[in-house]
Amino acid sequence: MQLSGFELWIIFIAMIGTSLFIDLGLVNKTRSIFKNEFENIKTSNTVEELSFRQSLIRSVVWVILAGAFAVIIFLTFDEHKTLEFLTGYVLEESLSVDNMMLFLLVFTTLGIPYKYQKRILSVGIFSAISMRVFVILIGASLLDNFYWMIYVFGGILLVGAFRMMFQRKEDKIDIEKNIAVRFLKKIRPIRTEITEQKFFTKIDGVLYATPLFVTLIIIELTDLVFAMDSIPAVLAITTDPFIVITSNIFAISGLRALYFLISSGIHRLYYLKTGLIVLLFFIAVKMIISEFYEISIIVSFIIVALILSVVIIASIIRASKIHDKI
Repeated sequence: MQLSGFELWIIFIAMIGTSLFIDLGLVNKTRSIFKNEFENIKTSNTVEELSFRQSLIRSVVWVILAGAFAVIIFLTFDEHKTLEFLTGYVLEESLSVDNMMLFLLVFTTLGIPYKYQKRILSVGIFSAISMRVFVILIGASLLDNFYWMIYVFGGILLVGAFRMMFQRKEDKIDIEKNIAVRFLKKIRPIRTEITEQKFFTKIDGVLYATPLFVTLIIIELTDLVFAMDSIPAVLAITTDPFIVITSNIFAISGLRALYFLISSGIHRLYYLKTGLIVLLFFIAVKMIISEFYEISIIVSFIIVALILSVVIIASIIRASKIHDKI
């Protein structure tokens, strides 16, 4: 099967667009809108919560979709491009788990109810996608035109690894000192109470930003900082914009479901931080020495998979030992 670049983009956009439309519940919302138009019925301010089973099913579906797209890439190109896609996907997905811990910290600090977290993450996905496409295109262009940028990106990954290594564990975020909150306060008053799932609310004719909007801004800023590590990591695997963009977007599109799936047990991944540090060091070294020695994509994929496997297995063993002691 030989597909043109344009046809591949159409298939990718159709798969992501349709899947997000269903996953984010837009089908039900659209149906409700039409129902209200014809029956003149007002919807209540109810919020659907994702159960563990729903989150598991949706997470598995997103992985299957990424696998299906990998098959399309294999049939169109070859196993090399397929491994680049899979390695980029696994890298982005694994690095995103650490970012989820920050999301959980933000939600806990601001006291955002579990039922409202879904709405914030749903809106955040779209802005994250557009932001990543922009950053990826710039990064790929810089690497194609200025080879020495590979050392800059490698340095960024090393800094990220060292920052993660010496980062102190925080129990909460200082909202008053957060740069996003301080900037928002200058342009819009903030309401501290959470009464409904709105980002803005009017009080006495004045438009206030709600804690949900404050949370969204902090999460988007956090995700931007995170992208500075994850995108150079994927660019170390390949500079093909199509592979980098598609693997990145497939990974982050399923993050909302993955967040609700592992949020309750994310702290049991005891060796996640260590594994991600090793992962970033490996990718940084691979990028920096690429001019003198090229680590093949198959070796890179095996090493990445091995690191993540060790993290998961070691965490499970430790969790079982702790459970036995209790």
